[in-house]
Amino acid sequence: MTETEQSAILDALPQTSSVKHKFLILIALGTKISLKIPTVHIYYFMLFLIDGTLQSIFPSLTLILAVNFIPIRNHMSVFKSQDECDHLINLAKPHMEKSTVVDNDTGKSKDSRVRTSSGTFLARGVDETVAAIEKRIADFTFLPVENGEGLQVLHYEVGQKYEPHYDYFLDQFNTVNGGQRMATVLMYLSDVEEGGETVFPSAKGNISAVPWWNELSECGKEGLSVKPKMGDALLFWSMRPDASLDSSSLHGGCPVIRGNKWSSTKWIHVEEYKVFA
Repeated sequence: MTETEQSAILDALPQTSSVKHKFLILIALGTKISLKIPTVHIYYFMLFLIDGTLQSIFPSLTLILAVNFIPIRNHMSVFKSQDECDHLINLAKPHMEKSTVVDNDTGKSKDSRVRTSSGTFLARGVDETVAAIEKRIADFTFLPVENGEGLQVLHYEVGQKYEPHYDYFLDQFNTVNGGQRMATVLMYLSDVEEGGETVFPSAKGNISAVPWWNELSECGKEGLSVKPKMGDALLFWSMRPDASLDSSSLHGGCPVIRGNKWSSTKWIHVEEYKVFA
């Protein structure tokens, strides 16, 4: 990677002093790769909370990102306001159904006790607000809007959960359109009083050293966990820079203990994900 290319990436990243104090920016040099996307190359870079705390605790877990986007700050963001979080919830509410999982043998959806939430999909670019959010995700990840599935909105009530799973596909059917899922952007649309953490049970390191350890539920203490907070977004990668599947991306949604949890997921593929009418 040339100095010019490095500078271009740095220029695209948040530059405000508040962000500089909050994040440590790390760029993995020499990992420019092409993923069959014409003229598009992906540069792997990571931002870690608490001045690199996660990076020092979990040196092997290199592809996780947590960012607080509210209140509004002068940097790249997924949400411009709480109103956008509420907008996604209101769009989804009339269409919520019991969540399903993918059958690895058939590639079709099926009911499962593994996942007990309710959810629905919002068509890509269904309105101006959704299109704007998707554009910010594309700007932030350096991955085209066209590679993303529609936003999935999920609702978890007390006791509901999603047991640890991978976002990448293990069947041959779901990779026909867009290829493999390579990245996930998980957005929290509401606060949760207790529980509901996103947990990465395969993360290696001193998981009890994170500053928010005492705030976690028992489930949340089973791995590296992120507490839901309205407006936060979590980016993680299902594929390594060499395009192999990353088993450390195993993750789950802990049971909600008090309150309820609204979230939205954007899955991003290695190629264009075609939307059929």
